[in-house]
Amino acid sequence: MSNPEDSAIAAPISIDGGILDRMIEVRRHLHRHPELSNREAATQSYLREMLAGQGIENIRAVAGYGLAVDIVGTGRPSNRKIAIRADIDALPIEEESGVDFASVNPGVMHACGHDAHAAMGFAVAAHLHRTRDSFGGTVRLIFQPAEEDEPSGGKRVVAEGHLDDIDAALCVHVDPYTPSGKVAVGSGPYTLACDTFDVLVTGSAAHAAKPYEGIDALTVACSMVGELQKIVSRETNPFNPLVISVTAINGGNAYNVTAGRVALKGTIRSGNDATRERAWRRVREVLEGVAASHGAKVKVDIHRGEPGVVNDAEMAELILAGAKASIGAENALNMPGWSIADDFAYYSERIPSVYFRLGIRNEDVGSVFPLHHAKFRVDEAALKNGALTLVSAATVFLSGQRENPGANR
Repeated sequence: MSNPEDSAIAAPISIDGGILDRMIEVRRHLHRHPELSNREAATQSYLREMLAGQGIENIRAVAGYGLAVDIVGTGRPSNRKIAIRADIDALPIEEESGVDFASVNPGVMHACGHDAHAAMGFAVAAHLHRTRDSFGGTVRLIFQPAEEDEPSGGKRVVAEGHLDDIDAALCVHVDPYTPSGKVAVGSGPYTLACDTFDVLVTGSAAHAAKPYEGIDALTVACSMVGELQKIVSRETNPFNPLVISVTAINGGNAYNVTAGRVALKGTIRSGNDATRERAWRRVREVLEGVAASHGAKVKVDIHRGEPGVVNDAEMAELILAGAKASIGAENALNMPGWSIADDFAYYSERIPSVYFRLGIRNEDVGSVFPLHHAKFRVDEAALKNGALTLVSAATVFLSGQRENPGANR
């Protein structure tokens, strides 16, 4: 693929209105019935049923509660294979969106748009199956579980070998910061690496009226939270991405007793390996130093998570070209990445890949809240553009030939 924007680009694609209607139906069902990471049994069963209803066969389970299906084109010879990842898990959030199809599972919500990703994946599979005589090659739809939590579904997909015979991979994520219906993509690093940490602070409890007789672990923990922020604000170049967030603090259980033990947890997001290693070291040094200055003890456990997604330059160009052809040049944006993490990074480590964003911001329908917000909404009108871009990019990729499919990296 020397130039994704050359004559290989197909004419504008049209997806049948019935498929698009069913896409919204799928999205709303999944939104109403969200499931947490590595518990997506009902989601898996429902998607299997909906795909089979389109006449799609050989649907197989992957990575526990995920699914994969190959749509094989019969229109022309092609030895290329491309994967499209659609994640399917939800978050432990109590929904406050106010939509008619809000979650019926208490404390669980599709607040990151994975229901929309799965619905677009369904529409792509249905359309490609129906039009398989118009292209050659294979599109593997992977409905992936456990993007939000460990053990990672993306890591398991790779470990199980589902990319071993694949030449490239695509992934779309809804974006509440970009105008609805527009596609945004760029080459190079596109998401941050994600690590987590657990901290246990041990002091000694005392009467709340005589705190000097003990070591208040809660006070120590509060100092730690403040000091950790200085690693980013005072030690890191602002052009070198790093985020350190403490997301939970738990300790103490009485009004009149100071806390003897306090637990903290949080996340480290970094843009490159050197920054990642330095952040790990400085988090330990800062926490141990604060503990020592108060006479407390601390145990620090840092857990390595997914790396950052790196977009292949040619694949990013393919998305831009596909979007221009299918939804119009005015809707195709060349934009840098963002600070969230995504386990699609395991795909991008393995084969040339591209992670792109689909704008859903639309004040008229209340789609203005950020990802992971209890009031998060998706402008469903944008999903058609996401599906069209995926179809266009995938079929154009398949129109090329490669001497050694699967041996890209």
